[in-house]
Amino acid sequence: MESRPSRTASSATASSATSTASRRELRSGRSSRARRRRGASAGWAVRVGVLAALGAATIVVPVVEELDGRAQAFDAAAPVADYPTAYEVLAGTVVDTTPTSLLAAAAQPVRLAESVSRALDRSPLPDCTGEAAAVSANGQIASSDLCRLWDANHMLRGDAAVALAELNLVFRATFNRDLCITDSYRTLAEQRRLAYTKGGLAAKPGQSNHGWGLAIDLCGSETRNSSVMSWLRDNGEIYGWHNPPWARRGGSGPYEPWHWEYLPGTVEMGTDWGS
Repeated sequence: MESRPSRTASSATASSATSTASRRELRSGRSSRARRRRGASAGWAVRVGVLAALGAATIVVPVVEELDGRAQAFDAAAPVADYPTAYEVLAGTVVDTTPTSLLAAAAQPVRLAESVSRALDRSPLPDCTGEAAAVSANGQIASSDLCRLWDANHMLRGDAAVALAELNLVFRATFNRDLCITDSYRTLAEQRRLAYTKGGLAAKPGQSNHGWGLAIDLCGSETRNSSVMSWLRDNGEIYGWHNPPWARRGGSGPYEPWHWEYLPGTVEMGTDWGS
């Protein structure tokens, strides 16, 4: 009789042990699956991190390096230290400012150059072709073969007249007035009168470059002005006009700072008397 309860107890104990083991295995299985999920998540996190790092290395870094290189190129191309670079302008980090001192310094020369350029685009003597007419006698040139200057009181050979008028435009832009002259073309009669009244100070009648329309005499107001004379010496020859060596201080002829000749014309005519 006692053996039956004993078997029953043993069965109960075995059943309880089996149930406990099953629960342990279940918990163990669940723990294992949880660990696998956590391991899988960690693996994905690692893979995502690696991919992100690779993306940064292959995309972001080259782009940043290229932008940095462009910035350095823009900085190197900046012409003046006070000016913003193109990179700064594009980035919008610099307030636009203009160094007005540069503009102020450039304004007057620009206006002067523009005014002279516009004047030279037109003929300085509208009624003059600028061509040298063929003539045969000194001091006997017809008025129609000469060109009148800006004041209409003086005449010269066409090419000499236009060259002097161009020089006068620059002179006017510099001194705000016209070049003052007292004599230009001289007729043979006028040469004879001067030879009679001035003696050795006048050329032999019929041989003066005034008689070819290739010489002028300046007013005393010009020859007494050192700034004007210095300017004429620096700029006159650009337009073919000069105070010939013989008329300068220490030259072979009388000292005549007022006497200026058109060198291309006198060379052509063989009347450039040199020093």
